[in-house]
Amino acid sequence: MKAPSQPDAAKRPRVRTWAAIGLAGLGLAALLASGCGQVGSEVVVYAAQDRLYAEPLLRRFEEETGLRVRAVYDSEAVKTVGLAQRLLAERDHPAADLFWGNEEMRTRQLAARGVFDPVDGFRAFGWRSRRVVVNTNHVALGEAPRSLLELTNAVWRGRVALAFPLFGSTATHFAALRQHWGDDLWEAWCRGLVANRAMVVDGNSVVARLVARGEAWIGLTDSDDVRVVQREGAPVAMLPLNEESLLLPNTLGIVRGGPNPEGARRLADFLTRPDIVESLVEAGALEGADPATATARGLQPDWDRLLAQLEDTNQRLRAWFVH
Repeated sequence: MKAPSQPDAAKRPRVRTWAAIGLAGLGLAALLASGCGQVGSEVVVYAAQDRLYAEPLLRRFEEETGLRVRAVYDSEAVKTVGLAQRLLAERDHPAADLFWGNEEMRTRQLAARGVFDPVDGFRAFGWRSRRVVVNTNHVALGEAPRSLLELTNAVWRGRVALAFPLFGSTATHFAALRQHWGDDLWEAWCRGLVANRAMVVDGNSVVARLVARGEAWIGLTDSDDVRVVQREGAPVAMLPLNEESLLLPNTLGIVRGGPNPEGARRLADFLTRPDIVESLVEAGALEGADPATATARGLQPDWDRLLAQLEDTNQRLRAWFVH
């Protein structure tokens, strides 16, 4: 498919969140310094999809086509913001051929900033979702919150975990909730999470593991991270999708002026093949190949308005959650 807390000290976002961006940049510089081979012989992909799921498919592509793939991944704490910043910084001298995102907002932001080929636009495929996960040893499903608004209730004080809401799918979810609820209710909710001592941690996988261990009773995270701890036997369950949920497609954008546009198109065609998408579903990276199979549509953002508000949204979140 083409389309154009105040947490306590132990739970505060860690300084290494920002250091990770710098280290990732050093890794990119090393990659560029080493040379990217002859044009046409390899494809450079900036991948926000987890390496666990992406790497086997990229190796399979190499075996099928003879093209070499160089993948640059982001850290759990900052994706996809780190990759988006690199692509914007490199806009006049692109080093990447393809961007593989695992949520929609940053891809749309990059498209709006002219990072992608205007003819190809970007593709969205498959879906996973933002989920509320509970530890069933501590929270009976019949007593679980039915709305995210309930997470500010005193009964859940110090029991809720979420990833830092300036990065990744958490940032997208918070921005979409602002639009869904309106500014006043959204601000009251964000401030309520801080006052209720929500645990703010470095990444969605950390959230899932905190809930799996019972250190948090409820978490806001991604479905693929929940699947990982479920396969390990953790006593966790995802609450049903509802109007406050957010479906997260994978996305592919061919970088405008990249060194190997044809290689990028071949890789994009490969990754959107039905058998490859189904392999991502089987691995747990995606919940389904077609969003129409989801049990609820979830939030339906006005993306243009969301992106226009994004800097203001980030400033507000930074003021509330960074201490």
